[in-house]
Amino acid sequence: MIKLKDSFVELKARGRAKALLDEGTFRELLGPFERFESPHLEPQGIVPQCDDGVVVARGTILGERAVVISIEGAFQGGGIGEVSGAKIAGALERAVKDNEKGIKTNALIVHDSGGVRLQEANYGLLSISEIQSAIVALRNYVPVIGVIPGKIGCFGGMSMTAGLFSKIIITREGRMTLNGPEVIEQEAGVAEFDSSDKRMIWKTIGGEQRQAIGLADVLVDDDITDIIAAVKVAVKEGRPSKLRSKQIDLFLSRIKKVDPSKPLTPMDVREMWSKDCTLEEVENIKTQGVGQNENVMSRGRIWFEKLTGISNPMIGDVPSVLCNDVKLCNELVRYIAVVPNPNNRFPRARKGEVGLEEGWTIAKYVREAMEEDADKEKKRPIIAVVDVPSQAYGYKEELLGIFQSCAGAVDAYATARYAGHPIISLLVGPAISGAFLTHGYQANRIIALDDPGVLVHAMSKQSAARITKRTIEELDEAAKKVPSMAYDIGSYSTLGSLEELVSGINAAKPKAEDVENIKEKLSKAIKVTRASGITDLSNRLASEKAITGRAAGIKVRRILKEEWD
Repeated sequence: MIKLKDSFVELKARGRAKALLDEGTFRELLGPFERFESPHLEPQGIVPQCDDGVVVARGTILGERAVVISIEGAFQGGGIGEVSGAKIAGALERAVKDNEKGIKTNALIVHDSGGVRLQEANYGLLSISEIQSAIVALRNYVPVIGVIPGKIGCFGGMSMTAGLFSKIIITREGRMTLNGPEVIEQEAGVAEFDSSDKRMIWKTIGGEQRQAIGLADVLVDDDITDIIAAVKVAVKEGRPSKLRSKQIDLFLSRIKKVDPSKPLTPMDVREMWSKDCTLEEVENIKTQGVGQNENVMSRGRIWFEKLTGISNPMIGDVPSVLCNDVKLCNELVRYIAVVPNPNNRFPRARKGEVGLEEGWTIAKYVREAMEEDADKEKKRPIIAVVDVPSQAYGYKEELLGIFQSCAGAVDAYATARYAGHPIISLLVGPAISGAFLTHGYQANRIIALDDPGVLVHAMSKQSAARITKRTIEELDEAAKKVPSMAYDIGSYSTLGSLEELVSGINAAKPKAEDVENIKEKLSKAIKVTRASGITDLSNRLASEKAITGRAAGIKVRRILKEEWD
C-alpha cells in the first residue's frame, strides 16, 4: 500500500513550528499581531512583514520544554536582518539562560534562509555572529537541532550556523552551502559554477549528497510525519559525543587527500571520503603550495609582522594562515592572520580569501592555545588580525563543504572566548561576509582602523546588486538611508559593535609609533575584557552607539524576555 505523504516543505514557517511541537503546546512569542516590523525596509521602498519572517514558538517536544525557531523563506528569501536576527539570537540566548538555571529547554531551528538580508547587510552579518555564539553556548546543555526542508534551503552565513548544529535533518530538496551558485557565477564566472544547471546544483549541494559525505546526519522524505519522527529521535538521543565543527583533523585529512588541479565530481567525494585516514597518514601526499615562494605584502601580513616583530613568520602546513605567540605587555599573546598565498593549492583562495584549508587551520591554531592553557587560570589572549576580502568562491569549495570549514573556526573562537580566552579582533583591511564571520566576528572586542581600506559588509557590491536586482548606484543611494548597507567603517561604527575606531594610523604603511599605539589599544581591550567577566557577546548591545544603532534588536530581546514564560 502506498503511503500518502503530507508535505512539510509546503507549510509556512508558522505551520512548520506548530507541527514540530507537541499538539496543543504551540505558543508564539513576538507574533505578527504585535506588528514588530523591520524599520529598515520601508525607507527603501520594500514592504515589511509584521513578524519579519521569523516565527519563535514555545512549547514541548516529547513533553520537554522547547523553543522552535522557524524561518519564512517566502519573505525576503529568508534573509536575516536586525529584527529577524535578534528574534533568533534572543530566543537562543533565553534558552541558554534557562539551561544555566537547570531548566532544560531544547532548541530546534527550521532553516529556509538565503543568509544575510542584503537590504540590511551588516545588521544581518552582526546578528548571525550572535546566533552562532548562542548555539555554541547552548550545545553545552542540550542538542541544537536543525531542519532543512527545502524551497530556499540554507545559504550564506546561516549555512555556517547549520555547521554548528548538534544534528542536521535534511530532505533531498534541501540545499546547504555557503555561496549560492548565482554568487559564485558573479564572482568567479560561469565556467566555475553554472547557476542555470539545476541538476548539477542539487547533485553538489543537495540533501542527499550532504548526508552521503557526512555534512548532514539524517536524510528524510518531504513528509510531516517523517520529519516529526526524526526530530523526536534527535531529542531523545540528546547531545552527540562528537560535533562536526570540532573534528578538525578529520576534515583537514579529507581535504588534503583532494587534488584541486583535477576534476572532482560528487561521486568522487563520496568514494574518497568513505575511507577516512588520519592527518599523519596523508602527510606524504604531495600537494602544491605547501611552501610559499613569495610573500605578498597584504595589510594583514604587514600588521602581523609589525605586531609580532617577526619579518618571516613560521609557515605551517597552510601558509596562508599565520600564527605566532609573542609577548604583549609581559604576557604571551597569540596572533592569527589570513594572508594571500599565490601558490595556494586551491586557486580560488590565493588572494587572502578564507577557503577550505584556512577555516580548519584557524580552528586548529585556536584550539591548540586552548589545550595548552587548559590548566592555567589566566588564559592566553588571541588576536585576530583581520584583512579578508571574502570567502573563497568556487565549485570545489562548495562541493567539499566550505561552510563546515568556516563553522569549525567559528566554533573554536567562540569556545575559546567562553573558556576565558580574551578574543580581540583588529580590522586593518576588508572584513567581508563569511570570511569575517570565520575570522574575527566572535571576538569579545573589535578594534578597527579608521581608514578607507577598512570595509565591513556581507557581499561585494557587484554580487549584492545582482542578487537584490538593483544597480550599484541604487545600492549607494540606499546606504544613505540605511547605514548598515554601507561598506565604509565609519557607517559600520554607528551600529555600536566596535570597541574603538582608531584614527591617525597609517594602515597601509604603519610607522613604529602607529604599531605602539595599536599595541596599547590591544592591551587595553584585553584588560577591559578580563575585568568585565563577560564571555558572551552581550557587551555589543550595551555601548552608547548600540542604544540607538541597534535599538530594534535591543527591544526584540526585551520583549522576548518578557514573553518567555
